Amino acid sequence: MFNAPKPPLRPLGEILRLRRWWVGMCAALVLAACDVQNISELEEGFSTEADVREKMGEPEAVWDGPDGALYEYNRQPAGHRNYMITIGPDGRMASLRQVLTPENFARVLPGMDMTEVRKMLGKPMKVTTYDARGETHYDWRYLDGPNSSDSKIFTAVFDRGLKVVSTGSVIDPELERNR
Repeated sequence: MFNAPKPPLRPLGEILRLRRWWVGMCAALVLAACDVQNISELEEGFSTEADVREKMGEPEAVWDGPDGALYEYNRQPAGHRNYMITIGPDGRMASLRQVLTPENFARVLPGMDMTEVRKMLGKPMKVTTYDARGETHYDWRYLDGPNSSDSKIFTAVFDRGLKVVSTGSVIDPELERNR
């Protein structure tokens, strides 16, 4: 009897990395689909705070904003969006914005405080501290185009006093790892 050679086995690390990527992508797709549906049911000027909480859930954080309370809905680390919803003094939704955009990243300037950046972009997907360099890097995953292959990472680098010293964007390393 002839035994055909078996295909080589993938290393366990590669299998686990692919599995994590697949689970993350599925979670991101489910979140994105839910967000699209829920957001379409909210209307600026008409939807109430209760409507927002019913459709979007509890916010990650609530910030004081110039036009009312700013509700943060974070979709990091698997997703590519963070939403900021303003609830006006009348208790109605005044605005709903997806904040992970190149336009918002351009507003992150040297000297800005970490809290200002967090209120602008929402919770990052990852925070990495480099003690020897006296730096902390905040990373946000975002889409710089219509497809998941347009995934990028925006990084704000903070000094020991948590003031921005530099920013930049790179192609999402997960894209390369999963090819």
